[in-house]
Amino acid sequence: MAAAPPSSFLLSSELLPSRGDKPNCVSWSFSFQHIKLSANNSIPTLTLNKGFVVEAAWTRRSRDEAAKRPNRKSWKQRTDMYMRPFLLNIFFSKRFIHAKVMHRATSKVISVATTNAKDLRNTLPSLTDNNACRIIGKLIAERSKDADVFAMSYEPNKNERIEGRLAIILDTIQENDIIFV
Repeated sequence: MAAAPPSSFLLSSELLPSRGDKPNCVSWSFSFQHIKLSANNSIPTLTLNKGFVVEAAWTRRSRDEAAKRPNRKSWKQRTDMYMRPFLLNIFFSKRFIHAKVMHRATSKVISVATTNAKDLRNTLPSLTDNNACRIIGKLIAERSKDADVFAMSYEPNKNERIEGRLAIILDTIQENDIIFV
């Protein structure tokens, strides 16, 4: 049976905000400033002062700062490649369909599938129809799984709709247990 903590340790609840109160600071560290642990004379009192904890900074830039340094990337631009590292690129030409999965940070190609490959070019009746799209989606999913990539993202181009052949490729990839984030 585990022993209960000594009753001499007290958390001074009068310093902590109640449920109805809104915190006056947005930082995660504001709660450390209010916690005081007290004990008997054998253990000294622990008090965290404001200089001990570094406060979190806001990540959004003001308009003045953005005007001074317009070429600086935003938080999303700097972190997106690490949050969604694998990007699916699909290209439709008049004759072929090309698809590849790339790692954003290193630009390394993880998997490639194209209807211009020798084995597909000789076996498929048409290299751009719906059946070819299903085969490309299945090949991308299988080759990505072989490379231990089970989640990827797809960013459509401006004014691009996810319909038709593009939707067939994306649906086939999802049916083969790849997650889009």
